[in-house]
Amino acid sequence: MNPYKINGPALISFSGGRTSGFMLWNILQAHNGKLPSDVYVTFANTGKEAPETLDFVNEVSEKWDVPIHWLELEIADERPIWRTRIVTYETASRNGEPFDAMLKKRPYLPNPVTRFCTSELKIKVMKRFMKNINGYKEWDNVIGLRYDEPRRLASARKASDYEPWNNILPMGDAKHTVEDVTEFWSKQNFDLNLTNAYGKTPAGNCDLCFLKGMDTTISILKERPEMANWWIEKEQQVGATFRKDRPSYIQLLDISKNQQTLFNDDDQMTCFCHD
Repeated sequence: MNPYKINGPALISFSGGRTSGFMLWNILQAHNGKLPSDVYVTFANTGKEAPETLDFVNEVSEKWDVPIHWLELEIADERPIWRTRIVTYETASRNGEPFDAMLKKRPYLPNPVTRFCTSELKIKVMKRFMKNINGYKEWDNVIGLRYDEPRRLASARKASDYEPWNNILPMGDAKHTVEDVTEFWSKQNFDLNLTNAYGKTPAGNCDLCFLKGMDTTISILKERPEMANWWIEKEQQVGATFRKDRPSYIQLLDISKNQQTLFNDDDQMTCFCHD
């Protein structure tokens, strides 16, 4: 049976990266180019994605003729306080606004132990979307994790035990790896305009997410030092750092001006922060 054949109701989590783009293409092919009416493609925008990511999501939608629902966290003045807002490529936040709104409701910064940013900006945003669409109480979450990511595949399968959805991992089932993804995009007439380093996109997802390895973060700062500004501002506002086990963002920016990087460290992103 084709692992890319999806039965609804289902939500396809499109991160705006090459891997989930590859997954989406294969799902479309399995359905002769048109998804079932109860299968939804969503992109949860935190406001901290690189502009190239937003461009890529929009281009995928237009070139492949697939509707993509752009979602963001919205904080309201009346109940329910935490909401999901539907936006578009044109109206999507580009300066961290959803992330800022979340931080105003929390007395501390997210960190590797308490990763509430993933929960509030992605997981719950998509969960509300599915519940609001047709009152779905159960559905499948389709996630772009590759066969060569066994640890993350295992984590994703375990995570769905505690939620109203079942995580579907077609790339793992199809045994597709980073080599397959790289080969696919090398043959397309468009691509994500972010650096591809050994099959990884360092600046993908939230641009300088604290879950990215230190070497990866420094490599991004070498190429785009201006990305540090927002993260430095948040640490200074709260008077704390996103991580206690490594330098602050202002220190990382300084290190990036003098230190070579190898792109050899691994990130620890959760299943909803996939490529």
